[in-house]
Amino acid sequence: MMAKSWLADERFTIAAGMPVAAPDPARMGFKAANLARMVALGLPVPPAVVLGTGCCRAMRADPAAVQRQLPALLADEITRLERIAGLQFGAARRPLLVSVRSGAPVSMPGMMDTLLNIGLTETGLGGLLRATGNPRLVWDAWRRLIQQFAEVVHGQPAAPFDALVQAECGRAGVAQANELDFLSLRQIAGDFLDLYRERVGAPFPQRPEEQLLAAVTAVLASWDSERAATYRRLNGIAADLGTAVTIQRMVFGNAGGTSGAGVGFTRDPASGENVAYLDFLFNAQGEDVVAGRRASNDGPRLARALPGVMDQLEQIRAQLEAAFGDMQEFEFTVENGHLFLLQTRNGKRTPWAALRIAVERVAAGELDRAAALRQLAPYDLVTLARRRLAGAAEGSRLARAVAAGIGVASGVIALDPAAARSYAARNLPVILVREDIATTDVDGIAAAAGILTARGSRTAHAAVVARQMDKVVLVGCAGLRCDAADRTIELAGRAFREGDWLTLDADAGDVHAGRLAVEEERPTAWLAEVARWREETA
Repeated sequence: MMAKSWLADERFTIAAGMPVAAPDPARMGFKAANLARMVALGLPVPPAVVLGTGCCRAMRADPAAVQRQLPALLADEITRLERIAGLQFGAARRPLLVSVRSGAPVSMPGMMDTLLNIGLTETGLGGLLRATGNPRLVWDAWRRLIQQFAEVVHGQPAAPFDALVQAECGRAGVAQANELDFLSLRQIAGDFLDLYRERVGAPFPQRPEEQLLAAVTAVLASWDSERAATYRRLNGIAADLGTAVTIQRMVFGNAGGTSGAGVGFTRDPASGENVAYLDFLFNAQGEDVVAGRRASNDGPRLARALPGVMDQLEQIRAQLEAAFGDMQEFEFTVENGHLFLLQTRNGKRTPWAALRIAVERVAAGELDRAAALRQLAPYDLVTLARRRLAGAAEGSRLARAVAAGIGVASGVIALDPAAARSYAARNLPVILVREDIATTDVDGIAAAAGILTARGSRTAHAAVVARQMDKVVLVGCAGLRCDAADRTIELAGRAFREGDWLTLDADAGDVHAGRLAVEEERPTAWLAEVARWREETA
């Protein structure tokens, strides 16, 4: 019974001129429900079709029955999307490529899977080239799809694929993949096909329908992944909610010099300041920004190179807050100078930021006091404080990094989540130090007082999760080298062993040797204002 009911009741279309009546996150997932609301606001959102959360619940209850029904269902949904987009899935001309994204009824950033460029095949490469006139885009999308399919669908590690990319970067004399030309990317794609066959034991699938079925199945299965289950446990989220699946027309941030991908917050999620908080990477796709493997520091250049897009983002910042009634985190792509929104959700923030945002929005008349108190209910305001260094510490400073949080944390170095949990179990504060950090590290993030990474961005999913947990976070520390085998790190030419002490100062973006003295600051004026609200609304 369950396997049949979701077929009729939980399929949705998101497109301009096709409004969804009362978008329901419980059925559509928050991602799709908010996409529908943005379409209703007239914002630029690529069209999509959605399998509701009932599909995931049915899959968990009777996977064989759902697997039998999925191919026909997906064929129907893709046909609907083809009509809306004016493109054809797997076609030799004007091909439709799609992303396949998860979307729970509650926000779980980065805890489930996404696949991009689904529908691209060797026979479709020419069609994409004819449609875009951009050989670099074609080969970049192709190599990305092969790697991501291996990682997400077949659970293969990223390292062997990343090693091939780095080797080609070395041969070409460039620092990173977005500087490679199409000839290098074509070579990488060929190497990836060989590596895929070697690691998976079968050739990469060349039927778009096969790719789509495997991608949807993998996204549904990611609801029960270890990292998703850990996040639900840490945040009291029920395991039976399930995830929706959004199948959306691809837009390409990797289409050249006037394209890119970014994540923005309508306010600073660390401090709460009313300024745009934006990470952007030119000539990139969204996973480059949110996966935590790369720096995404092209925001200032975006304002200079594409001022019209930046003006749009400023307008959207105000529009989203007004429409959704809270600070928002949004993901976007710029394709050849055109802006598209791919997601918005209530932004994860530190408790300090939550308090400041609530007080300032009430003062500005943007939020009533009762609503502000509801937004503050999850936070412990009684113990809220911000830690700062107690004095000057120039002599101990080792390196600079990008602050993705606020405050100061001291702790012993742990080089993986298991070590972080072990030290924490002995009541030792922990600094989790990694080359980069991913949401698979969520249990280590929970055990740590601070996070330090050599790569990554402020808006990577793992940084967002750590900031929500009120961790001190520094990313993109260029002078950091980690040796997991030797259990050591190197900072500014100095070696430290796992278990040595570091201090992270996210207010200044500094990394210090040793355990430094701190002092605490209480936001007394804001707390007094909230106390008055409580008295007046009691």
